Amino acid sequence: MSEQETLGLAEEFATYRRTVLEKIEVPGPAAVRRTVRGRNRRRWGATATTALALFGGSAIGYAAMSGPDHQPGPVDPTPSISASPTPDGSTSPTPGPSVTTGGPASAVPDGQLSRAQLLGASVTLPAWRAGRGCPTSGVRISGDNREGVNWLVALDHGDVDGDGAVETVALVQCVLGTRGPMQVVAFDRDEQGKVIALGRVVVTTIDKPEWLFALDVVDDGTVRVQVGDIAPGGGWPAEWSQRQWRGYRWTGDAFAQVTGPTTFGPNRHDVNLVVTATNLVLAEDADGSRIGTVAVHIRNTAGSAAHVALRLGLPPEFRPDGSGWAACRNDPETTREPVTCDLDRLDTGKEIKLVLGFRVPAGTVGTGKADVHARPMDANLDPVEEVYEVDNTVSITYR
Repeated sequence: MSEQETLGLAEEFATYRRTVLEKIEVPGPAAVRRTVRGRNRRRWGATATTALALFGGSAIGYAAMSGPDHQPGPVDPTPSISASPTPDGSTSPTPGPSVTTGGPASAVPDGQLSRAQLLGASVTLPAWRAGRGCPTSGVRISGDNREGVNWLVALDHGDVDGDGAVETVALVQCVLGTRGPMQVVAFDRDEQGKVIALGRVVVTTIDKPEWLFALDVVDDGTVRVQVGDIAPGGGWPAEWSQRQWRGYRWTGDAFAQVTGPTTFGPNRHDVNLVVTATNLVLAEDADGSRIGTVAVHIRNTAGSAAHVALRLGLPPEFRPDGSGWAACRNDPETTREPVTCDLDRLDTGKEIKLVLGFRVPAGTVGTGKADVHARPMDANLDPVEEVYEVDNTVSITYR
């Protein structure tokens, strides 16, 4: 093509832009994206055909022209979304969806984790209570209850923080022997997809609850946890524990209890009698028999005992003697081996001190050992099993 022909063609294009394009509606962003995707799929043969059509003066052919150096012309920005106009009357306008400049709004992170996903993630747990415990930072929760691990006991899901996405709620135990502290933790994902602890729902304490049995997330986001006042283990069953369902809700920065009881009533097993006693030293009396005393101290450190049954495992030759037995509700003279003394109610923090006298016929006993044992009883005089019975019995000597 000669230089003169090139100049003439350029002048024709300039005239075309001034007169024709002003009447053509400029495509919006969606049309531009469709055009660009179409260009990537066209072959050079189709491009050549389009160019010939443009040379014939077709505005449509020009708009579809494609070439390696061609750039789309300027387009009007997409109109912003505004609230609907307020109708006549007092009704307030309903705002439309918000638009974030610079791109579409990011989706709320999905915090729903399967058991396998939670076990495979490195997480940081809320701190366990002070003392010997399990690690909390950058650890993996275990699928079994091995010693010294954070064990995944139970799992449930629900939107607990009200963000429209599902979170994961887990019951975790720090395994220490047959017991160990427990806590319920809500997990979520951050914007990068990392598993994080949203917050702790509830934790076991020394003052109760001592055990967490189950959890359940209901439709309104409340986390329901079944708590118990006595932790099973050490030979006593879980049935001894009083159980309650308590509900917890996310407040924006922590979980707070919103439903269920906040305290436990008396538990017949939640009593702890501690017994101490002195040795029995016998001395000869004027009639030739031998006499002596045992000082017994019974203290209740927890719960309440309707009655206390005291048992002294001395040989049958030892008979109660003296005024120290006046506190007994029964007649100790009617018991043999062991000698018994049934006492009245003993509440938490209270104690009983007894000095009990004994008399034995001359020449009937030598030296030996005996157990002094105290056991709580209920109002029906039925024995009550304790969680901590090791301190209910003390061994003494007699001579």
